[in-house]
Amino acid sequence: MVSTLDVADLERRVKEVYRAVAERPHERYHFEVGRGLAQRLGYPPDLLSHVPAEALESFAGVGYCLDLARPVPGERVLDLGSGSGTDVFAAAHLVGPTGRVIGVDMSEEQLAKARRLRTAANVQFLAGHIEDPPVPPGTIDLILSNGVINLSADKAAVFRAAAAVLVAGGRLAICDIVAQHPLAEHIVCDASLWAACVGGAAQVDEYRALIEDAGLRIVAERDNPGYAFRSGSARAATVTYGIKSTSFLAVKPR
Repeated sequence: MVSTLDVADLERRVKEVYRAVAERPHERYHFEVGRGLAQRLGYPPDLLSHVPAEALESFAGVGYCLDLARPVPGERVLDLGSGSGTDVFAAAHLVGPTGRVIGVDMSEEQLAKARRLRTAANVQFLAGHIEDPPVPPGTIDLILSNGVINLSADKAAVFRAAAAVLVAGGRLAICDIVAQHPLAEHIVCDASLWAACVGGAAQVDEYRALIEDAGLRIVAERDNPGYAFRSGSARAATVTYGIKSTSFLAVKPR
């Protein structure tokens, strides 16, 4: 837990940013949003055809990990920080009508948009925090998360919760922002930089350790070179601290 960070202020700022992304996706942010970003990150166009256009215009992910996750028909999937629902809708197509996909998000506006666009019976969007998702333990085959865990001030709690809700043999497939070098204290303590997906970037070695300390085993890792921040301040941090987008696939032992 980052003790010197105002966590309440962080949540307020994160909600403000993603309210805007939901309601005004064509404005300029520290990060890129939309279909063009998704395609550059590796989302196949045919898969994106199953995502509502309005959901896709608010897509703010940092990578593509569904190829690592390999959802199969009938699986139960949980998306931590589901936003407007791009990964939920894509996963719902992959698991088919016998599967189920749950998106969890704390942004009322993102949830409202995703719920309005939902048409499939196997999709559900729930209000909640990724540190304590409203899902019973041992009920999920696959967890997804895209560019969200870096926004949490208690990443260890996120990974513990993920391990708890996964079945034995279940998978965690995530894309997130990490750093090659420890961030300076003034960055770590600045909630506005966390909301911009910079200040919460954990050092990659620490990030791996948090996943494995939760009882999960990392089986794949790769960088996402197609992702880049837009603003000058965020770009400068990527150079100074080696901030980058990385995908991980971890498994809960049987």
